[in-house]
Amino acid sequence: MGSCGFTETQENAEELLSSYTDQEAEAHAKEVGVDPRPNETISEIDARGAFIRQPNAFIQPFGDNEGDLKAEANRYSIYWAIGCNWSNRPVIVRDLLGLQDVIKDQLTTSSGETNKYGHGFGDQPGHRDATTGAYFLSEFYKRANPDFRGRATTPTFVDIIEKKAVNNDYHRLTNYLEVQFRPFQPKDAPDLYPKKFRKEIDEFNDWLFPHVNNGHYRMAFCQSPEAYDEAYEDFYESLDKLEKRLETNRFLFGDYITDSDVRAYVTLVRWDVSYYHNIGPVKKPIKDYKNIWGYLRELNTIPAFHNNSNAKTLAAAGPKKSGNKLFRGYNERILSKVDFDALWADDGERRKLSKNPDEVFLRHPEDETYEDYAGEISKSIWNSPNWEDRDPKNGVLSVDASINPLKGLL
Repeated sequence: MGSCGFTETQENAEELLSSYTDQEAEAHAKEVGVDPRPNETISEIDARGAFIRQPNAFIQPFGDNEGDLKAEANRYSIYWAIGCNWSNRPVIVRDLLGLQDVIKDQLTTSSGETNKYGHGFGDQPGHRDATTGAYFLSEFYKRANPDFRGRATTPTFVDIIEKKAVNNDYHRLTNYLEVQFRPFQPKDAPDLYPKKFRKEIDEFNDWLFPHVNNGHYRMAFCQSPEAYDEAYEDFYESLDKLEKRLETNRFLFGDYITDSDVRAYVTLVRWDVSYYHNIGPVKKPIKDYKNIWGYLRELNTIPAFHNNSNAKTLAAAGPKKSGNKLFRGYNERILSKVDFDALWADDGERRKLSKNPDEVFLRHPEDETYEDYAGEISKSIWNSPNWEDRDPKNGVLSVDASINPLKGLL
């Protein structure tokens, strides 16, 4: 998935998408009984004008306890969107772990010209999902919970047999793939979530979410100068900490790629080509952070990262031609002509930071059993129903983000 090449199939898909009108979307919505997509710049803004992202609706964990979702081959599909950093994560992890034949995936598009009903399947014949027949992602939510009134979001894990949403918890979804789907992974699959270091990885991920991953959205959706300034300073202060951390660490936790690197990559790879449009003045482009820039370029050489989330594709999916012959957007005038292969070429310098330069993944011990590796996945505070709990100030670390607490251990 995620190929950058322009094919006849893609051309047909673009024609289908361009023919998807609001009138058709309205008719489909009436047929299947779904509501318009709520507007986050109205329903997810606090009294200070700050954007407080909604909690995920379907957080039933995968696990081995009674009532948990069970890992199963060919039952689930990841519904995702190219432009959505949250939904790029599980597809990258699925591919890194060799689970492509176990878990399917389906890209979503806008629904109609104004996207009134959220994620749809506008590039598919009949403007409906070929696997389930759905017109909208929200149909899976309604089928799982008829009282659901929030935004249907990507990624969503859909049970394609029962045609309903089962999990959209991007805070922990990749961890379920790493742990509960371990029996379906090849023996030599990388260990992105080592059991003895999960506490440190979870804590860092729950810091990364408000300060970096959600940083763009806190700036783009907020409704007051105070909230904007707070998010702006927070994001760039956090980048400074990551820059310092990556000065002496090849990856965020040392010599090997972990789940945290996937989360950092999908946000930072789109900053200079996509996110900057929505935030106003940029203090500093990502490519001016020497260590972060080298780190991203190395990750970009790995097919699972590049194929599912890369700058060239993200730039192409950005704002279309303005129609103004005099004042045209930067992406149209300049970025469309950039040699991304040359710009993103890895110089190999970061290999020097690793004890084992040729290996970027930790591997599972040969005698490790599923029982050895399994364990309950921690809950995230970011799914709390209380607005106060989801305030970004709660994203704290026991060790400053500029310091790798696992230095020399991973």
